[in-house]
Amino acid sequence: MSAPATARETVLGRVRDALALAPAQEVTVPRAYRTGRTLPDDQRLALLTDRLVDYKAHVHTCTADGTAATVAAVLHDRAARRIGVPPGLDPAWLAEYEGEVQEDAADVPAPRLDALDGVVTASAVSCAETGTIFLDGSPGQGRRALSLVPDLHVCVVDLSTVVVGVPEAVARLTPGRPTTLISGPSATSDIELERVEGVHGPRTLDVVIRTDA
Repeated sequence: MSAPATARETVLGRVRDALALAPAQEVTVPRAYRTGRTLPDDQRLALLTDRLVDYKAHVHTCTADGTAATVAAVLHDRAARRIGVPPGLDPAWLAEYEGEVQEDAADVPAPRLDALDGVVTASAVSCAETGTIFLDGSPGQGRRALSLVPDLHVCVVDLSTVVVGVPEAVARLTPGRPTTLISGPSATSDIELERVEGVHGPRTLDVVIRTDA
């Protein structure tokens, strides 16, 4: 005599039966999104900065030639003596950093990432309207764990990759790549609406925006 079905098995069985009986039909999903919106560089920069600051991120602007000095200053101010980087990060960005640099790899366990003072990555695209930075796992951005485990994330954003809205940002992404969306440092609220930072990701987010790259 077989054991009685569990509640889970009963529910899943009913779902399978319903799907088997449902007639096959094509569904047309409307794609009438607002796309192709543009703004001048200074307005996209101002809008992204405003949104990031509102999310309690720290924003630093520089020229491409000033990237190394700006990154080094941010890491110095955060007392970051040992940082992690993805294997494809531009080494010129760390030319003025005097601390220890650990290149990440897929076999590096999370506890070793947690021991880092911070991480420096590049970015794929950013949405000015929502203050969201997209990482897509490219060589200069690394795996998801690298940007989520350390308590400090220094993210370099080229102004040329900043778009107005979400549809414009998604259009620049490569389908199928692992995408991480960052809107400020990690934060949540408990049942009494007390803000708690650093629960699901870095407690501190510093964004270095290169205005001529």
